[in-house]
Amino acid sequence: MIRMPDRNALDNARRLRPAVLALGSNLGDRGELLRAAVDALRATGGIEVRAVSPVVESVALKLDGADASAPRYLNAVVLVDTLLTPAELLAEAHRIEAEHGRVREERWGDRTLDIDIVDYDGLESADPELTLPHPRAAERAFVLAPWLAVDPDAAVPGVGRVDALLAAIGDDTVRAEGVEL
Repeated sequence: MIRMPDRNALDNARRLRPAVLALGSNLGDRGELLRAAVDALRATGGIEVRAVSPVVESVALKLDGADASAPRYLNAVVLVDTLLTPAELLAEAHRIEAEHGRVREERWGDRTLDIDIVDYDGLESADPELTLPHPRAAERAFVLAPWLAVDPDAAVPGVGRVDALLAAIGDDTVRAEGVEL
């Protein structure tokens, strides 16, 4: 006898799940790269872009900390609903980065485009390929400030509300005037 999967299990597996993506760029035409990344997300099957934050500018972070001598970053947060699994979403993020000149030679190095999965439907995971929520999101104003701008009730799963986290660390970002996504 062939056993069919439970209809509710199939529906649940195929449902749209919310995710939060952080975008950053500090090489090339940063604004255009962020716009192209948002367009690429919109064109990717299984991803629906729900909201795009205002763009902020921030100092580059290196392994040793803030580096004022490195090119500054433009950052944004994109809220999506997706049918993709976390691993599939990460693969699409890496594909989009590569299509826009991202080279992975130096950890925390300068880059044309960075797309991080900050949250995926509240999932908590210690998988070395994709730690969720993003392990440093709660410490980064360049993630928290734009996220708060598009979701005033946002929270980093297992850590706390974005507004409280941002208040605790301070907001050192500045609005990138004239850059719209």
